[in-house]
Amino acid sequence: METTGCGTALVTPFRADSSLDERALFALVNWQIDSGIDFLMACGSTGEAATLDEGEWLAVIQIVVEAAAGRVPVWAGCTHNSTRALLKQAEKLARVCGVDAVLSANPYYNKPSQEGQYRHFKALATAIEPLPVVLYNVPGRTAANLEPATVVRLAEECLNVVAIKEASGRVSQIAEIVHTAPRGFKVFCGDDNLALAAIGVGAHGLASVASNEIPAELTRMIRAALNNNWTVARELDRKYARLFEANFWESNPGPVKTILNAMGRCDASVRLPLVGPERGLRQKLEKLAGELGLLRHAPAPDGDMRMF
Repeated sequence: METTGCGTALVTPFRADSSLDERALFALVNWQIDSGIDFLMACGSTGEAATLDEGEWLAVIQIVVEAAAGRVPVWAGCTHNSTRALLKQAEKLARVCGVDAVLSANPYYNKPSQEGQYRHFKALATAIEPLPVVLYNVPGRTAANLEPATVVRLAEECLNVVAIKEASGRVSQIAEIVHTAPRGFKVFCGDDNLALAAIGVGAHGLASVASNEIPAELTRMIRAALNNNWTVARELDRKYARLFEANFWESNPGPVKTILNAMGRCDASVRLPLVGPERGLRQKLEKLAGELGLLRHAPAPDGDMRMF
């Protein structure tokens, strides 16, 4: 995998009635790419994938692929806590032309052992070979940590397991993977507030939530760090540290969608069991967005739809 830099874990825009907002998604992808983002991730946890039915899930991925039009790589989320169900989903996903990699998180709820996770991910990699697999370690949501030794085992035994989005919040774990994984295996930090620390120990970039709101700025920060321009990288990290924190004042992506709504990018609606921030928190988020200058350049009505 040649991809490095900053990628966005895209939100999935919904209308006020909770239906999928295809036009807003198409416009969001175009804005992200025009802002310089390096890659896009559709239907991850920030994309509320767990609330999408199968038809919506495939539609979101197809829209992102169509809007990206080969300009940046697209990673498609495909996660399930049943390996058999995962393989059936992956078979459908593999037929979507233009997907560059499959992003798959730990099996949630079951709390599998390392051996169980190894067999789960190996089954996925074998089923969709040669399509690349990006592992997604997010124990805060799944209650299962994918340990570095298991990551390395998968990378060594499955040639199409090419990268990991590491969202354990542990820089030491990121460092261990960097130091022990095969040459060419890519490690992407999954926590905005740890991005510079992760790159400092050898990570190849950031799989970001905040780049939904500030794609140009975060791309500049990550590229600066990767190019050893730490003065610029730290300056941007300090400027947006409050945003990184605010995006998780409540469960993601509620705060992100609230800010995107204030920016005129999409409706703030999330799907149950998530609910949007209450009035007081919403006002705090909008105030922060204003202080950071995020509300200056809202898109024109019905703008940036391109060929949708």
